[in-house]
Amino acid sequence: MRAALRRAATAAVVLALLLTGCSGGDGDGRDADGTIRLRFQSLAWQKESADANKQLVKEWNAAHPEVRVEYVQGSWDSVHDQLLTSFEGGEAPDIIHDASDDLADFAYGGYLADLRPYLSARLRADIPERSWRTTTFGEGVHGVPFLQEPRVLIANTKLLKASGARIPTPERPWSWKEFRQVTKKLSGQGRYGVAWPLKEPVSVTLNLGLSGGGQLFHRDGDGKAVLRFEPGDGVVSGTIYDQVNTDRSAARSALGMGGSDALPGFFGGKYAMLPLGFSYRQQIIQQAPEGFDWTVLPMPAGAGGAVQGVSPQTLSVAEESPHKKEAVAFIDFLLRPANMVRLARGDWMLPTGTEALADPSLRSAEHGWAVGTALAEGLRPAPAQSVRGYPEWKDKVATPAYQEFYSGAIDADELRERLVEDGNRVLARYQR
Repeated sequence: MRAALRRAATAAVVLALLLTGCSGGDGDGRDADGTIRLRFQSLAWQKESADANKQLVKEWNAAHPEVRVEYVQGSWDSVHDQLLTSFEGGEAPDIIHDASDDLADFAYGGYLADLRPYLSARLRADIPERSWRTTTFGEGVHGVPFLQEPRVLIANTKLLKASGARIPTPERPWSWKEFRQVTKKLSGQGRYGVAWPLKEPVSVTLNLGLSGGGQLFHRDGDGKAVLRFEPGDGVVSGTIYDQVNTDRSAARSALGMGGSDALPGFFGGKYAMLPLGFSYRQQIIQQAPEGFDWTVLPMPAGAGGAVQGVSPQTLSVAEESPHKKEAVAFIDFLLRPANMVRLARGDWMLPTGTEALADPSLRSAEHGWAVGTALAEGLRPAPAQSVRGYPEWKDKVATPAYQEFYSGAIDADELRERLVEDGNRVLARYQR
């Protein structure tokens, strides 16, 4: 059923794009009077976020009558297949909202423009180099990273204080060993210290694995990607395994959940803490029972430091767009510091821009904003960001292997063997 709905959604979006496709008599995106028409496909889905994007489009159009931007609604659920269809059909939107971990195949396939000739010095300087690395494929820059989301711990304040555990701060987070001890303290009487919603376990494990000193993906002497499971790669995965299978401090039933699925149990006191993306704070505010007291804590840190991988949201330009310069000018407008703040607040995420990140409204203690902004310095490109073949490895090898490991069906040795040996066979097909 879900697959059928996804196919239907994809077809609907593609049809919408086709119907709103080329305007202008000469087929180059211009009206008869010379007005340039650009299509901006946004994936904003929360009302605050969609409203912010639409308002910024309206403001651009009011100030730039010679370059009109049309807002087109896309969907995170179907964006990859929809974009592939539109690229192959010659009907791609000019400006494309996506995530950096979805760009590699499109960039290497020649579907996304290299933005280097068009980016302003202001925008290049405002976004840190570590963020630009997430959209750099080969020599080209194929997207502008603009929103990012650290993973944080959402904790039941009453239960945490009653446990007597030290309250971690961004400057002094828990170690992974200490985190395990705290979750044991918080467990008992039908309650678990933590629930790990790991319906999609791979990105969570790899991104948090950086803090344990793990990397998993490496480059050999020829620059080819290879998988190696080293001691640091087992810190996070081993902690989760022990919490579920040895300590019984993590709920086994939550392993197959998404983040939203675990919220009712959190509100009901079944779980004392949840590791979630930063943007989940909005759902918590909307859904928490009256009087429920919660707090935002940093994720634990290990030998790798207080770091974690992220795949920022991005804005790209289609290679086939006849008006790349104008499309990038619109992106530059959209990502002016004040506008980037509006987009970040609309999505309850962090901006990549250093000037926007310094905005006082993003450094308030209310709703944990200050904790999030304090974590921004430790955000790094996701380990497999530019690895060709990663989607196949994730779907066919890593997801089932991690799911079986966390449930206790296989041990660490078999996990390592499957991730590395089966994984390297997958990667080799993409690197001949």
